Amino acid sequence: MYKPPIQQWMSTLKAYERHISAAAMLGGFGFDFFAYGRVDHAVTQTLLIVYLGVAAFSIALLHWLEAHQEWESTFVAKLRAYLPALTQFVLGSLWSAFLVFYARSGVLAGSWPFLLILCAIFVGNEVFKRYHARLIFTTTLFFFALISYCAFMLPVFTKSIGVAMFLASGVVAVAVFAGFLWLLSKLSRSRLGEVKWQIGGSAVAVYALVTGLYFLDVLPPLPLAMQQTGVYHSICRVPARGAIRCVGTKPDKGMARARSIYYLAAEEPRSLLGSVVSRRTVHVEPGMPVIVFGAVFAPVDLNTTTYYVWRRYDDTKGDWETVQRLTNNLRGGRDKGYRNYSYKNNVDPGLWRVDVESVDGRLIGRTEFNVVNAPAPSDLKIVRL
Repeated sequence: MYKPPIQQWMSTLKAYERHISAAAMLGGFGFDFFAYGRVDHAVTQTLLIVYLGVAAFSIALLHWLEAHQEWESTFVAKLRAYLPALTQFVLGSLWSAFLVFYARSGVLAGSWPFLLILCAIFVGNEVFKRYHARLIFTTTLFFFALISYCAFMLPVFTKSIGVAMFLASGVVAVAVFAGFLWLLSKLSRSRLGEVKWQIGGSAVAVYALVTGLYFLDVLPPLPLAMQQTGVYHSICRVPARGAIRCVGTKPDKGMARARSIYYLAAEEPRSLLGSVVSRRTVHVEPGMPVIVFGAVFAPVDLNTTTYYVWRRYDDTKGDWETVQRLTNNLRGGRDKGYRNYSYKNNVDPGLWRVDVESVDGRLIGRTEFNVVNAPAPSDLKIVRL
């Protein structure tokens, strides 16, 4: 039987609907990864607030329509059919944004459980489409979105991070959610009463989960994010004017003054493949320093403390031993992160790692390297940081 081209195209689209949906979901996440800029940018903040507002509105409106079945009409029927899709879309956009920001901030080795949860919700939001018409499902997702948003956005607004600020973000999320439930009760007390205990239990479980992950140091340290890290033989801080400060041997080239501060460092050259598949090896003679450089992003006017924690792997114990914990001050506002470095002399040979941690002990970044007691290569690469 002959089918017009448009019908053939629609049939093909229907046959591959799931594959197209999955590709669109991945494509949308990829677009968000590059499209979203700084977490403290006004456009980002406005977009996330709009998504939360539209999600609350669509859930509340559907709840009200479901409570007034006697008002059935063609328009109301279409609205009731489209609202779950709108809720799904805005919540999916929120999960995509959260996954982008938390993935940028967290180190996979330390924060993978929370990132896995976000990824599962992001995928599940697309898979369980029909459940967006159910009040318990959507309100639980909405509360998870609220607490995830407040956990990293409240420090942006208050210019402060720490345990007290995290607990305050939980209080704000609970207060907003309580107000939302009050609105739902005004729209239809009887329908909300049928599921209020299930909603309350789900909200308590979400709150306990996020809080537990925070105190287990699994929650990524947003709004802080490691922008750059590396291990070097020497480093010089070159200001526009004033004294040039160096640790290690001063490079004999590239020391020209510039309009702004920059760092000049010497590192061992590595092949492109080696930088991906193998751990960096640093050849250091006794008495010479090993320098770890890091650039950590923080929002404008957020000034805090970070720690460079030097750890060496103990083969006999099969565990990491903390050798030194050094304090660094962090000032927010620079797009590419606030730059600083930590160094240690007389580093014993073996496997080392330096963790950059926030003031509340969460992992911002990590650099692992293997130290070998031997002269440094003669062809050290000079890089500008």
